[in-house]
Amino acid sequence: MTDLTGYTLAAGAVLLVGGFAYAAWSDWWEREVTDALWQVLGILGFAIGLVAVAPGGVLPAALWCVVGAFVLQHLFAWDVRLGPGREEYADVIELAVYVAVVAVVFVAFFRFGLGPQSVPVPVAAVLVSVLFARGLFEAGILFGGADAKALMIAAILVPIFPNPLIPQPPSIAPVNAILPFAVNVLMNSALFSVAVPIILVVRNARARELHGFSSFIGYSIPIDELPRKFVWLRDPTIGNGHQEELEVETSEEDRQRREKIAEELRARGVKRVWVTPQVPFLVVMAVGVVAALLAGNVLFDLLFRL
Repeated sequence: MTDLTGYTLAAGAVLLVGGFAYAAWSDWWEREVTDALWQVLGILGFAIGLVAVAPGGVLPAALWCVVGAFVLQHLFAWDVRLGPGREEYADVIELAVYVAVVAVVFVAFFRFGLGPQSVPVPVAAVLVSVLFARGLFEAGILFGGADAKALMIAAILVPIFPNPLIPQPPSIAPVNAILPFAVNVLMNSALFSVAVPIILVVRNARARELHGFSSFIGYSIPIDELPRKFVWLRDPTIGNGHQEELEVETSEEDRQRREKIAEELRARGVKRVWVTPQVPFLVVMAVGVVAALLAGNVLFDLLFRL
């Protein structure tokens, strides 16, 4: 008997690894990832998921279309069609979409339950993952929109991955079976991010530039390197630095801003500046994806093994 679900899950995992590998490469070298990547992966994930749930009947297929379209609307700039100065309408429309999708899935869940012929687990996993990603983005925990989109892509391509490739102890198995795959990816990524401050403090120690807590989040560079590095200037400060950082939309705009700052600081006679790195989080997330496929939730795995 052909394991259709197994094949679709494998296809989603392969696309996810390949897509995140490209995203990590792009994020490392350019600190930008084209929306076209997420759009293609999102459409493919939508199609793969529909093939997986369709044998359950009309209701599962319809619910997958609802949550799949919910993911896709984050990947396309539909709001620009409303025209300039109408951002508030886009916010209202999107809020209405969120409320409607959550209501549809919850009503279906309470009426028909959870299962292949009612509300499929992948549908619930995708919805939870999207709400999780959007909440973290609004809270400022996921700094870039690309990070939130990447988490949604992980959800639609691999909604849930209950059996990691490396055998897990019985104590951790329920975690992998219950948590959406995208949540495991993000928790793995957060764990691996701990390496960044460790690397920075080691670098500062070797350069004999330890300055308390700052040594864990930044380092100094010659002023001439500022335009060429993907960094945020922290000392000395110029203007409303943090607000200007939030307004930067492309890596080229950011480079031009750093070049202008460097010129101003050279005129002041500044030789070195203290900066924090613009961590390419998609690189960390790519590692988190591989870890989630191999070992599930690494953090919980470590805790259960202690």
